[in-house]
Amino acid sequence: MLERTPDGGVLVRLSPEERSLLLGLAAELRAQLEGESGDPSLRRLFPPAYDDADDERGYRELAGDALLSGRRQALELLAATARSDRLSAEEADAWLRALNDLRLVLGTRLDVHEDMPLDRPESPGQAVYTYLSWLQEQLVAALAPTEPEPGGR
Repeated sequence: MLERTPDGGVLVRLSPEERSLLLGLAAELRAQLEGESGDPSLRRLFPPAYDDADDERGYRELAGDALLSGRRQALELLAATARSDRLSAEEADAWLRALNDLRLVLGTRLDVHEDMPLDRPESPGQAVYTYLSWLQEQLVAALAPTEPEPGGR
């Protein structure tokens, strides 16, 4: 499905349906990020950095736009490359960040928790969450440094 290239990029072998799903999910989350910031499903994307309300407000004023911009850029890059058969290392890194954000938001909506069995999804949302988790795992594996062969080869 996803395979590392010699130059550190990734070959992407996804079906047209999988690519369409990623495009749709990225567009949906981008629209949410542009809309009402009080959406509770976004709370995992922007957890509080401080317990003190004044410190937290100051942090949001300083870093909030940069955090939001980074998330938007990763989603835009995922959408721009969703139909590509090859990703550069930088594009693959953006995919990882976007997939993580998609999983966090969907997991919050579904109230996913550690002891929740996801091997047999009970809803379409759980199936999508499981797919995104699997895809993220595959991408991490493809990007992981390979072990040198014995004898230095």
